[in-house]
Amino acid sequence: MAEPIPVTHRVADACFESRIDGHRGVLQYARRDADGRSVLVIPSVVVDRAIEGRGVAGALTRAALEWARAEGWRVDPVCPYVDAWLRRHPEFAGLRA
Repeated sequence: MAEPIPVTHRVADACFESRIDGHRGVLQYARRDADGRSVLVIPSVVVDRAIEGRGVAGALTRAALEWARAEGWRVDPVCPYVDAWLRRHPEFAGLRA
């Protein structure tokens, strides 16, 4: 079984980050308010080519969405990858802003 992908929430930098074998994957986010509710806007997920295909982007996305759910926030998946990931994971569909 593969080892879990390490994900760190870097609150001060507004991102979730993973480092594997000296390479980086990062999901950037911003917070905005809409209709009195907080919304997590996710403009991008970027993974170094050397670690593509290992599930890093998915692990970063899941971590961000689990955090948003725990905080009671909605999610605006501006990033096409995150938008597609949300469509493939209906258990998170209620988070969509």
